[in-house]
Amino acid sequence: MARPMNTLTLDAPDAPAAAQRAKIRLAGVADDRAMLRAAAELTRDLQTPRPLVYWGDFLGSAAVGYAALAGAILLPSTGWAIASAVLAVLALYRASLFIHEITHLKHSLLPGFRVGWNLLLGIPMMLPSFMYEGIHTIHHSRTKYGTVEDPEYLPLALMKPWTLPVFLLVSALMPLGLLLRFGVLGPLSLLSPKLRRIVVGRYSGLQINPAYERRAPEGEFARQWRWQEIGASLWAITLMALTATGVIPLKAFLVFLGVIAAVAVINQVRTLVAHLWENEGEPLTVTAQFLDSVNVPTGFLPWLWAPVGLRFHALHHLLPSLPYHALPEAHRRLSAALGQGSTYQGANYPTLRGLMSRLAASTMKQRAS
Repeated sequence: MARPMNTLTLDAPDAPAAAQRAKIRLAGVADDRAMLRAAAELTRDLQTPRPLVYWGDFLGSAAVGYAALAGAILLPSTGWAIASAVLAVLALYRASLFIHEITHLKHSLLPGFRVGWNLLLGIPMMLPSFMYEGIHTIHHSRTKYGTVEDPEYLPLALMKPWTLPVFLLVSALMPLGLLLRFGVLGPLSLLSPKLRRIVVGRYSGLQINPAYERRAPEGEFARQWRWQEIGASLWAITLMALTATGVIPLKAFLVFLGVIAAVAVINQVRTLVAHLWENEGEPLTVTAQFLDSVNVPTGFLPWLWAPVGLRFHALHHLLPSLPYHALPEAHRRLSAALGQGSTYQGANYPTLRGLMSRLAASTMKQRAS
């Protein structure tokens, strides 16, 4: 199925190899209705989450992660301790990314998963799900994606080169920020309505857009937020108190924070290649949002740095309600049905390195401007 001629234009000659590297002019890209129709029709039987897959994957990843974290702290051999730390980072990174699934799940189809995830991982890692719920859904809004109202979007490809290392440095400092948020500012904000507004608006979301300020929660979400925040605050305060009094050795505390920092940095690298970041703030069609997003469907490494279905990030933007375990089959079906040269193939990229090089080269062009 050929791509409609009016779906996109490129800043490079019409060559298949160049098309994946050329900057796409997103504004004004029309919806490829054939692709949207195929996506809906070919995946109707894939929409239901499979509880055994979710629970088995999450619990297995968390168990491996915590066991490896214990090894990183307790093993006397430096080499084995480092190997355990690496395994802890990868496993806890995978387990933590289920926060993304939680934001999209119809919770009646997977009862108890949000509570279980928060108790076993979200609160211990100081990443309760309210930090992402209510934020990420705005990023999927047809009218707000890529605009100043999108909490998860910045035109990074059009910004200065120094923004990329700063973007990564901020993630490395995340554990300290979380301790401050939940161990200090959260409890203090209960005594000051003004501070509470700041904490809720500025320090209660996993967002990258500094201009975004979230609203106070309401209804059932407010109740979810309340118990999750109390749990994370009690954990952060206890962790700091037990470390300060010597009950928890300083080494164990620092290894724990180091693992969280490494998880955050890997996730930030993944974020850098989740989109092309080339929109300048205009509202985009679904097809344009898809083309500004990235699939890395082949190879082994994407299973590590983009787990829980996130190597199909463009496909996820096309079908945000599709469970993560269904994305590989959905990708296979759409690739076979739409074929080479289709709009769908335009969001597929081969490697993380190539995407990072593209982003870095784009920022270097802004250096002289």
